[in-house]
Amino acid sequence: MLNVFTLSNGRLFQEEIESLEELSKFRPIWVDLEDPTPEEKRWVRQYYGLSIPEDAIDDDIEESARFYEEDNGELHIRSDFLVADPDEPAQVRVAFILNMVNDQLRSHGVLFSIHDETVPAFRLLRMRARRMPGLMGDAKEVLLKLFDADAEYCADTLEGVYDELEQASKKVLAGDVGDEVASEVLAAIARQEDMNGRIRRNVMDTRRAVSFLMRSKMLDAEQFEEARQILRDIDSLDSHTTFLFDKINFLMDATVGFININQNKIIKLFSVASVALLPPTLIASVYGMNFKLMPELEWQYGYAWAIGLMIASALVPMWYFRRRGWLK
Repeated sequence: MLNVFTLSNGRLFQEEIESLEELSKFRPIWVDLEDPTPEEKRWVRQYYGLSIPEDAIDDDIEESARFYEEDNGELHIRSDFLVADPDEPAQVRVAFILNMVNDQLRSHGVLFSIHDETVPAFRLLRMRARRMPGLMGDAKEVLLKLFDADAEYCADTLEGVYDELEQASKKVLAGDVGDEVASEVLAAIARQEDMNGRIRRNVMDTRRAVSFLMRSKMLDAEQFEEARQILRDIDSLDSHTTFLFDKINFLMDATVGFININQNKIIKLFSVASVALLPPTLIASVYGMNFKLMPELEWQYGYAWAIGLMIASALVPMWYFRRRGWLK
C-alpha cells in the first residue's frame, strides 16, 4: 500500500496511490509504503529517483547500518515501533529515508517510510494531525512527531500494564490464592513482564534514533528542543518500566510464596497422618506376634481390646496436634 500525505493550511491530508500518474499529481511531505509491492517500489524509484534498499526492514541488519547518511545527503534511519497487541505483541521495523540537503533531487523535503505491518503510532499521528492544524510544517517535524507518537503510545501501553498488574495484585493480596488463581496470576504476570520488556527495548531504540537526528545537525533550534523533550519523556518511561519490573518481581515472589504455603499444607497433612499412625502400627505389630505372655489374647474379646487400644493411640496424637494448631 502506497500513501502520500500532503500539507495544506496546516493540515495533513492522506491520499492512496494506485498508479504512477496519481503519484505525480501530489507534492507530499511524507510518503508511506506499507508492505509495498515491487510495482509500488518501482513508482517511487522512477518518480523520485529513490532506491529502496532490499534489506531496509530486515530484523537482522547490522547495528552500524541502522543510522547513516548517504553521500547524496539522504539520511537513513531504521527504528522499531511497538505494536501492543494483547495476544501477539511485537516490534515493527520501519525504515526512514529523508533528504533535506540535496535540493536537486525530487525527493528533497519528503520523508519516506517503509514497513511491512500497520504501525499504531502512525495512525495516532494521523488522528492528531487532523485535530490539530499546524502541528507540523516539514518532513523533519513529521519524523519527530512519529517518534513522539511512539513514545506516547508506549506510555499508554504502560498504563495498561499497570492496570493489569493491579488486578493481579488484588488477587494475590486477598490471601486466598489457590492453585487455579495462582496459575491465572502467573500467566498475567508473565504477559505483562513480556510487554514491559518490549516497551523498554522500544524506547531505547527510539532514544537512539532521536539522538542520531540531533547529531545530524539537520534540526533547527525549535525542532532540537522538541527532540530533547522527547528524550526527557523517554527517560521518564524508563523509570516507570523499572518500577513495573520491581512490582512484577514482588507479585511473582508473593504468588510463588503462596504456592509454597499450599504445598507445605499438603506435606504437613501427610506428616501429621504418618506420625498419628505410628502408635497403632506399633500396637498392631506387637499383637500380631501372638505371644502367649499376653493374657488378653486368651480373653473372649481380647482382639477387640487390641483394636480399641490402636484407635486410642491414634486419637491421642490427633488431639495433641489439634491443640497445638498443627491440624485444622
